[in-house]
Amino acid sequence: MAVTRQTRPHSGHGHGHGHHHHHDNVYLTSQNKRDAGVRITRIGLYSNLGMVVVKGAGGYLFNSQSMIADAWHSLTDLASDILTLATVSWSLRPPTDNFPMGFGKVESLGSLGVSSMLLFGGLFMCMNSCESLYAHFFLDPATAAEVASHGHSHSHVHLGPSLNAAWLAAGTVLMKEWLYHATMKVARERKSSVLASNAVHHRVDSLTGIVTLLAILGANFLHDATWLDPVGGFFISMLVIRAGWGNTVSALYELADRSIDEEIKRSVARQVQNALTAVTNGGGQGNEVDVRDISGTKSGQNYLIDVELAVPNSWTVEHVRGIEDAVRTHVGGKVRGVRRVRVRFIPAVLEAAPKFDEFIPGNVSQRSSPEPEDGDVDGHDHHKSR
Repeated sequence: MAVTRQTRPHSGHGHGHGHHHHHDNVYLTSQNKRDAGVRITRIGLYSNLGMVVVKGAGGYLFNSQSMIADAWHSLTDLASDILTLATVSWSLRPPTDNFPMGFGKVESLGSLGVSSMLLFGGLFMCMNSCESLYAHFFLDPATAAEVASHGHSHSHVHLGPSLNAAWLAAGTVLMKEWLYHATMKVARERKSSVLASNAVHHRVDSLTGIVTLLAILGANFLHDATWLDPVGGFFISMLVIRAGWGNTVSALYELADRSIDEEIKRSVARQVQNALTAVTNGGGQGNEVDVRDISGTKSGQNYLIDVELAVPNSWTVEHVRGIEDAVRTHVGGKVRGVRRVRVRFIPAVLEAAPKFDEFIPGNVSQRSSPEPEDGDVDGHDHHKSR
């Protein structure tokens, strides 16, 4: 029998990795500082750190809401990278008796905390920009100045941003453009999708910097156009809110053990099939095995995979043990991030085993045994009987 892949349709859609590109950033977590990919990734990390400080301080000193919002936008990528560095050693620790599923959820919890902070920061910047726009268009100048002074602890003569903020914005655009080209150059040399993704993020940061620059210049040189700066802040805060919301939802899905996405399932299924082919070529009986289902959950950087294989009824434990070892070794070695592979065998005569049949029904009336459960005393919880 040829090896077939009869993966069941998965209800619902797996969440992608657009917001979590940093989780797979091997260049960020590598200790090989002589590697060109590692070097340019670290330069990007340090530049993000510097830009967060410079943009935040400059936006505050020069009264530019769009620059402050852009500082929060830079903070999104910086926080993600720092989270990766802070949790990578935890998430890769081996499981223990107290934590049999490993420590990947540490990263998920950290991601939830950081993304929530960014989400609320973006909402705060959005609200601040909306207040400034309301003051500009609907309040008289004296009241608007009072609102601006209240929103800013130090008073300003004018509502618009200082022209000095434009120099900072232009400098960040030039820096991000250089990082984009330098990172993309290494990405093309290495054919690295991770570095290419990092380069694209530098380009996105460059574009938001251009929005900030235009907003500041327009507020200074166009007649009565100080409203352009809070408009720029509003649009950039929308990007921060979008990134914060996406990361928050992804972290919540991981904590709730949502299924892995279809791309990972296809990669695992392909490597399971390769393992079975290798067993067959090695004189084994891998050609008698069908791949029935691939599922699993994501735990931080780790994937916990479940594979369901159909084998002939006559097979013994010795037969299936060899297949299990081959599948676990091959999938673990070929699919990045896989930390555990659990293989379930079913008889080949079953065309389709019931889905989720390993779960115990929650309805008490469906339990067949009237005997007290372990941990109960005379059918009652032993804690209550004390």
